[in-house]
Amino acid sequence: FQADGSGMYTLQALWTMARSQLKVTVIIAANSKYQILKLEQAKQNLPLKGTAASELTGLGKPEIDWVHLATGMGVEAVSVDTAEGLVKQLRHGLTLDEPFLIQANF
Repeated sequence: FQADGSGMYTLQALWTMARSQLKVTVIIAANSKYQILKLEQAKQNLPLKGTAASELTGLGKPEIDWVHLATGMGVEAVSVDTAEGLVKQLRHGLTLDEPFLIQANF
């Protein structure tokens, strides 16, 4: 389980999973922001609102498509928008003998 901001730091791990055919199911919480940077801003008493703060911590321009990123690295992937969809795809992923990524958009 990893959020999309921190996932951007470790994207190459998907390629390693595919190359090694690891039996791993990855869930990406696609919240479209670098939450860790927001926490650091708060610690430093920096403004959390406004255009500059939003652009620094936002991942929405352009939107990150984890399904395409994963498939480009050789990992099967799906996108879900509900908890029920997540449960269904997680069950599926856990049956596979290869890596699988779920982009959770909620």
